[in-house]
Amino acid sequence: MKTIKETLKPRKDHIAKSQQRPSIIATILVLIIIVAVGAPMAGEYFVNAQFKIEVGQLFNSREKVPVKQFTHEQLDGLPVPVQKYFKHVLMEGQPPVQSVRMLQDGQFKTDLKKGWIHLQGEQYVTTYKPGFVWKGKTFMFTARDMYLSGKGKLIVDLFSIYRLQKGEGPKFDEGELLRWLGESVCYPTNLLPQDNLYWLPINDNSAQLIYNNQGMLLSYKVFFNNKNEIERMETLRYMGDTKKEKWVNKMSNYQLKNGMLIPIDLEAGWQLTDGYFPYARFKITNIEYNKFDLF
Repeated sequence: MKTIKETLKPRKDHIAKSQQRPSIIATILVLIIIVAVGAPMAGEYFVNAQFKIEVGQLFNSREKVPVKQFTHEQLDGLPVPVQKYFKHVLMEGQPPVQSVRMLQDGQFKTDLKKGWIHLQGEQYVTTYKPGFVWKGKTFMFTARDMYLSGKGKLIVDLFSIYRLQKGEGPKFDEGELLRWLGESVCYPTNLLPQDNLYWLPINDNSAQLIYNNQGMLLSYKVFFNNKNEIERMETLRYMGDTKKEKWVNKMSNYQLKNGMLIPIDLEAGWQLTDGYFPYARFKITNIEYNKFDLF
């Protein structure tokens, strides 16, 4: 015959096990939270570390621009709208830009049919030897765009831990170099005539820009407004894997920075058969020249 104490023992064991379950569930939830928070933090640390390495490579491999201050004599023989542009945005005696670093605030579309996503950008540029490294961060993904040591690359990471996209190869080499050249309006001494850069006339408000980099020949049609500012640049760029479409860069809101007039508002988009589709809009919030370290 069981005693009362013996009869109650299994009941106590059952209660003890029932009390353990919430404790186990709580522990599991805590671990899930730690992983959910810790993994993105670790991923962001890795992305930032890689970004610093890439910027270091950019600056360590730069070539110094020959010291030649801007004079109006450099404009002899250039198309008339190009001459007016340089006289408007540069003062005589302006030294050449060696490097650029900038911060941006803007919007981006992951697909032409989708909505805008807020994005903050950080970018570093070298001029005489073409190169740049850019990092854009949204609430969901981090993108790194670059032209480094003659190679273009695009890397997109979801929450800084899952690789969504990695693009590289000849099409990216050309595309990223086109971006670097188009953004030279933000460091306009880079657009002055050189052995591998020249301008051809079109009409009173446009000209053709030609740039040759190690056999890669790039071309832009450049449009000027009535203030003698570059307001639009058009070229053909790969959209996807096989087909080139008209790629459009728009510039506005020129302001004086370090003695040069540059556009603060930039937009990129595609001019397709069924219309114009912008996908990136940036405002430069800070820009500095000839500094070779990170913000």
